[in-house]
Amino acid sequence: MAVYTSVSCNELAGFLSSFDVGELLDYQGIAAGIENTNFFVNTSSGRYVLTLFEKHESEELGFYLDLMLHLAASDILVASPVLSRRGDVLQRLNNKPAALITRLSGRAEPQTATAHCSAIGHELARIHLATLTFPQQHLSDHGHEWRMVTAQQVLTDLDDEDADLLQQEIVFQQSLSTTGLPEGIIHADLFHDNALFNAGRLSGVIDWYFACNDFWLYDLAVVVNDWCCQDDGALDAVKLQSCLTAYHQVRPLTQREFDCWPGLLRAAALRFWLSRLLDVLYPRNGEMVQQKDPAECRDKLQKRINEIELIRSSWPVRL
Repeated sequence: MAVYTSVSCNELAGFLSSFDVGELLDYQGIAAGIENTNFFVNTSSGRYVLTLFEKHESEELGFYLDLMLHLAASDILVASPVLSRRGDVLQRLNNKPAALITRLSGRAEPQTATAHCSAIGHELARIHLATLTFPQQHLSDHGHEWRMVTAQQVLTDLDDEDADLLQQEIVFQQSLSTTGLPEGIIHADLFHDNALFNAGRLSGVIDWYFACNDFWLYDLAVVVNDWCCQDDGALDAVKLQSCLTAYHQVRPLTQREFDCWPGLLRAAALRFWLSRLLDVLYPRNGEMVQQKDPAECRDKLQKRINEIELIRSSWPVRL
């Protein structure tokens, strides 16, 4: 989330006239995140989030918005796109595809506690199972091949120590076999700032615009790498076990997933190290843009390499 495309009050009011959402009261840009332009929008009938899509074209956005509608209908804690009077989920605003989304109650927690990790593990497993009945598919934009190509792209821009770490990780990831892993649709970006809590209870999962078909275990790795850490990025054993156990109780984890778990934790850390490096090396212009520190994910990658014993011992079932 960020603001790359400005929207005036008159432009927004004209956009809202296509919906049965009442009159515009006020709105403000959202600085958090890095991909799309987002505004909080308050009208006489409720609270919404307006998203202008900076990278995606209308043809591919149908997948994300239809997925959100499907999950909302499946009783998953997710914001739902608002249909226009004509029944459309997607409009255009200032020459960008745009959608109006219900705004959920609650806020993102600045730091995660064990109870948060348990709640998100439980909900993530519910999400994965709910998507089994969603008929559409979408290939990952940041899958293994993207990671390998992007790693080679940024290698020459790194200092010797980081370049050596990245080169070694390329070799490791190329050797990692993921055959037989359960797969389906994943969120792919479920950091703790993409989940809302209200009075200590999980109230929603937001920002579905990286959703794709991939390994469910990879999605769990993205969550663990962000939610289940100490301040220095090292894994927190109690948070880790809480998250994995809650997930496993809804969708039992398999022997094959146990075999691949350390490698996919490293793959998830690598993915966000690379995407953050791209944002720093090739920044986009915007009114309100939040760049995230690549070093955070680099350090997590290094720690996951060294934490193999903790990673293995925290698995929620003895196989």
